[in-house]
Amino acid sequence: MLSCMELSTWAKKNGLTYKTAWRLFKEGKLPLPAEQLATGTILVHGLPTPSNNVTLYTRVSSGDRKTDLDRRMQRLRDYVAANGLRVMLEVQEVGSGLNGHRKKLLKILSNPSILTIPVEHRDRLARFGSEYIEAAQASSSREVKVINDLECRDDLVQDMVDILTSFCALLYGKDAAKNRVVRAKKALL
Repeated sequence: MLSCMELSTWAKKNGLTYKTAWRLFKEGKLPLPAEQLATGTILVHGLPTPSNNVTLYTRVSSGDRKTDLDRRMQRLRDYVAANGLRVMLEVQEVGSGLNGHRKKLLKILSNPSILTIPVEHRDRLARFGSEYIEAAQASSSREVKVINDLECRDDLVQDMVDILTSFCALLYGKDAAKNRVVRAKKALL
């Protein structure tokens, strides 16, 4: 069931002034759905009570690796089944983890009805900055659940691994593009 409260109450509860909350409402940037009644009162609707519904997300970095998507999604399905969770939505995406230009991920993260997003590895979500995404989701009682979190915890070592991965992706990404051009030329001849 959804809870409703006036904008002023919601602002106090979240440590904001009414003016800031009103500005967020007018700009359409409130983190929760809200409506203005004919009387002028603004009601903020709470999120639905947490359920065991999850949205699965997996990604590969290039079209050459599309076959990996199904295997990765199956591992996520196995995880949620073993934990008694129910899949609400499955999203597969091809896009680099080095930038934020992944429309499907942005759509999931901006949908307030999606409360839990299991991902196989942290770098499947984002190569850099996944901690920020997780922190932002946690502040709204949403969760990004990394199911295989056997990564190195030493920040310096992890930073070096991420930087080397980034450089390799740039290098091999260019080579992959060259290979696609060569294959296209051969197909035309």
